[in-house]
Amino acid sequence: MQEDHLIFICGHYEGYDERIREFLVTDELSIGDYVLTGGELPAMVAIDSIVRLIPGVLGNETSAVTDSFSTGLLEYPHYTRPPEFRGMKVPDMLLSGHHLNIEAWRREQSLLRTLERRPEMLETADLTDKERVWLKKIRSNRENSTE
Repeated sequence: MQEDHLIFICGHYEGYDERIREFLVTDELSIGDYVLTGGELPAMVAIDSIVRLIPGVLGNETSAVTDSFSTGLLEYPHYTRPPEFRGMKVPDMLLSGHHLNIEAWRREQSLLRTLERRPEMLETADLTDKERVWLKKIRSNRENSTE
């Protein structure tokens, strides 16, 4: 659904007058199962997630397309300069300059991160047969190592 205008009505503490909900509100939005003191922070979260989809907001048109969740997986880890900081190094693969290997590494890391943090996402992710077998092997190895 695409709208030209959005108005967020933010309740505070106990909410707002029920007549607003019954007669004025067209949609309700929840950003999660927790309680905050007001609706201002959830409104800002919603606004930020919506605005970044407007062309030109991010500066790079492909940024929103490659964000976490856009591929059905969590994003791979990111690193910046310097290549070593306090003894912590950027993975050698990322410094190799071999773009195909870097993409393969990123995909693998994305799969691992999703498996560790949001495994339910893998059920609907677009995976190759090879990736499914690889993930099954990773799960099996982890289960065997905890026994």
